[in-house]
Amino acid sequence: MPARRCLVSGLVQGVAFRWFTKETAQRLGLAGWVRNLPDGRVEALLQGSDEALALALSALQTGPPHARVTAVACRDVPEDPSLRGFAVLR
Repeated sequence: MPARRCLVSGLVQGVAFRWFTKETAQRLGLAGWVRNLPDGRVEALLQGSDEALALALSALQTGPPHARVTAVACRDVPEDPSLRGFAVLR
């Protein structure tokens, strides 16, 4: 199953971006996690079908209403068969 690690830049912390990502991932049946990084970006690992990943990545380009996304950089990563569900990490 395809997996992608994404780094989202812009005004993405303090605007419910992690919760938005979790809700989007759960709605699309994706596994993985999302967390804030010390440099102000958000990092997400998303794993699931190509179609669901494409929809999730499109959503990350915009984010929730108060977010201001300036860049989303994703790369393919190896599948992690141990991933179950989607978590917001601290």
